[in-house]
Amino acid sequence: MEKVILHMDGDAFFVGVETAKNPKLKGRPVVTGEERGIVSALSYEAKAIGIVRGMPIFRVQKDFPQVIILPGDYAAYSRYSALMFDIVRRYADEVEEYSIDECFADLTGLDRPLKLSYLQIAERIKKEINEELHLSISIGLAPTKVLAKVASKWVKPNGLTVIKKETALDFLRKIPVEKVWGIGPKTAEFLQRRNIRLAGDFINKDLAWVKNNLAKPYEELWRELRGEYLFKIDPVPKTVYSSIQKTRTFHPLTNNPTFLLSQLSKNIEEACAKARHYDLVPKKVSFFLKAQDFKYYICAVKLSSPTNAPEIITALAENKFPEMHRRGILYRTTGVTLQELISNYAVQGDLFGGKAKADKFELVHKQIDSLEEKFGKRLVYLASTHQALKHKEKGTQTDDLDRNLLFL
Repeated sequence: MEKVILHMDGDAFFVGVETAKNPKLKGRPVVTGEERGIVSALSYEAKAIGIVRGMPIFRVQKDFPQVIILPGDYAAYSRYSALMFDIVRRYADEVEEYSIDECFADLTGLDRPLKLSYLQIAERIKKEINEELHLSISIGLAPTKVLAKVASKWVKPNGLTVIKKETALDFLRKIPVEKVWGIGPKTAEFLQRRNIRLAGDFINKDLAWVKNNLAKPYEELWRELRGEYLFKIDPVPKTVYSSIQKTRTFHPLTNNPTFLLSQLSKNIEEACAKARHYDLVPKKVSFFLKAQDFKYYICAVKLSSPTNAPEIITALAENKFPEMHRRGILYRTTGVTLQELISNYAVQGDLFGGKAKADKFELVHKQIDSLEEKFGKRLVYLASTHQALKHKEKGTQTDDLDRNLLFL
């Protein structure tokens, strides 16, 4: 039986959620990113008048006074994302959450028990997401994940496109090779130099040429574009991670060491809370500052005893901070990454009492976590985090989403 894979993609998702929350925004030019100082997301109406992602907010205010500028509501985006995926799961058991507004689902064989054609299933999903959540989505149906992603982007917004194995070439003849999911800039440049400019040109190359000129992942991509199902749906929610990252972008930019350390402290507390949730501890931690010109200043530390106690990791950040901080440079973002994660139960004691000290902190934080589940976050926090929390109350800071910052 030929596979039937659905790819669902939210249309201008962040702005779509803002419109769902406030229907008066419908049909208006809207951008989010006020708290970051740059356009993070934009409506199709804003795009039509010349606004692009990354444009400075002050320029939008000056050149496009009719545009509505909003701060990002990342908690709402995450909530709507989960609700959207729950609707897809009404029809399919195998659903893979690919990003906050994208998922794949395997519909193969579900037409008979549901007594609906595959097209009708897709139409029902679109209809229910629109009626219940007031969100617009685009859907692609195809025999492979790569072709389904091509199909979902074929008509946007509010599209529904079907690509069959026998019609795939008709679509791929019109798609630049650099637009194919999985083909990066360097590979696209390599192909273009060999006069392979369209996805259709790529799949017309024979298998021997692909094997001789490209790495194995591109052979699999070539096969997927030709309708051979290789990239499997992964329906298992991610519960184990090799790294946990937390970042914060703030405005205005600053060189103030006290403020930057407070932001780092807040990142560390939240990353450690996420690690405790999964009973994980890092063996290595890295910290970074991102400057105005987007250059990163990074340092990494191997932990003598793995821990998810923020007190210990914050002390390390303060110790390493002079290695990252440069006078005269304005910084826009701080971040921490907990790396080489292992189960907390696998950590052995050490001769110098590091684990015993960490265990005491972790026991305290487990109690705090339990209280915060009942009464809300930020009941108790490190003194070093206080300034960052005061800054957030002014609405000048954005929380990055967990689902985008947890990596396998």
